[in-house]
Amino acid sequence: MSPVPRRPSRQVRIAGKLVGGDAPILVQSMTNTDTEDAKSTADQVAALARAGSEAVRITVNTLEAARQVPAIRSRLDAMGVSVPLIGDFHFNGHKLLAQVPECAAVLDKYRINPGNVGHGARRDDQFATMIGKAVEFGKPVRIGVNWGSLDPELLARLMDANAKLARPLEADEVMREALIVSALESAAKAEEIGLPGDRIILSCKVSAVQDLIGVYRSLAARCDYPLHLGLTEAGMGSKGIVASTAAMGVLLQEGIGDTIRVSLTPEPGGDRTREVIVAQEILQTMGLRSFTPQVSACPGCGRTTSTFFQELADKIQQYLRAQMPAWKSQYPGVEDMHVAVMGCVVNGPGESKLADIGISLPGSGEKPVAPVFVDGEKTVTLKGERIAEEFQAIVEDYVKARYAPGAAKRSTQRKKTIAISSAE
Repeated sequence: MSPVPRRPSRQVRIAGKLVGGDAPILVQSMTNTDTEDAKSTADQVAALARAGSEAVRITVNTLEAARQVPAIRSRLDAMGVSVPLIGDFHFNGHKLLAQVPECAAVLDKYRINPGNVGHGARRDDQFATMIGKAVEFGKPVRIGVNWGSLDPELLARLMDANAKLARPLEADEVMREALIVSALESAAKAEEIGLPGDRIILSCKVSAVQDLIGVYRSLAARCDYPLHLGLTEAGMGSKGIVASTAAMGVLLQEGIGDTIRVSLTPEPGGDRTREVIVAQEILQTMGLRSFTPQVSACPGCGRTTSTFFQELADKIQQYLRAQMPAWKSQYPGVEDMHVAVMGCVVNGPGESKLADIGISLPGSGEKPVAPVFVDGEKTVTLKGERIAEEFQAIVEDYVKARYAPGAAKRSTQRKKTIAISSAE
């Protein structure tokens, strides 16, 4: 399914999930609740997991937050939510993991930021304490370097060395190198302390698209650890989505990246799960993974003055996503289904034939009828006031007939043949 070979990397196990190697690229998210509030945090973790997040990170920043982690896990288990929990540690992680061993034991992975572990001799001791807890409890670690919290001592060392070169690098190039060196040196120290290399994941996050691409290309060429991708502080709304897609799309197409997060700033009162859906859609539109049936719909033009096709496309897409939690086990393969909801005769019939199931709605001035195509064949023409309800019923019947265990699977050869003839 992948359009390009994946970069070779070690495999890391997070609870029951594999990251790296030929394992599927994992979708992650992070809560924005106060972790001291176990109920609200567990509720948000559950919402993110149900939206499709395959691992969820929570902030562990205070003693009380660390004490609440086992309660959060218990609440999730009671809800039937088994998603791996990742503890995000900055500044005082060495104290929290040592003082609250039940937190260290129940988390499925630790995230450690080398720039926020400490300074000088304390840095090495505090880093060793955190890695020691990971070794003791058998936990994997993501060593996550951030542009905004880079170790100042490391940066100063590289800047001094750069100044002595005959042809010094630009400052931003030294910054990118410092990110990579911080991650690689920290990983090497973790292995020296006793953490196996197959329990280490690396990330080097920045907030600019070209910087992220440059950093990860270099990092990927210099190690075989699994890599976590994501722009830090990507932004809000369309800006955050576009920036994340532009950066990660390039890297993923080059086979770089084993787990991703789209770090969107929610609008006031916005839904945190949006970043999960965006991450899934990046992977699915690139052909890297399938999560939910996809709906194709035309953008509309002067031929489609009615909003009916837009409303139907939105309704069908929401319906399909809502059904996926139940359909995953009932109808294996349904996540690959393609539905077309088109708005006029120009491309409507053709797109509908190429989809598994499609409908071509009437545009301005066209006959008020809507032909439906199933597996490339016209099966029925809908008309009247209940086109939406009737088409949704056809979609439901198609799923049951085509994807139920033991049902004959559709031929992809027919689809390829249609695509070739259409191109000709």
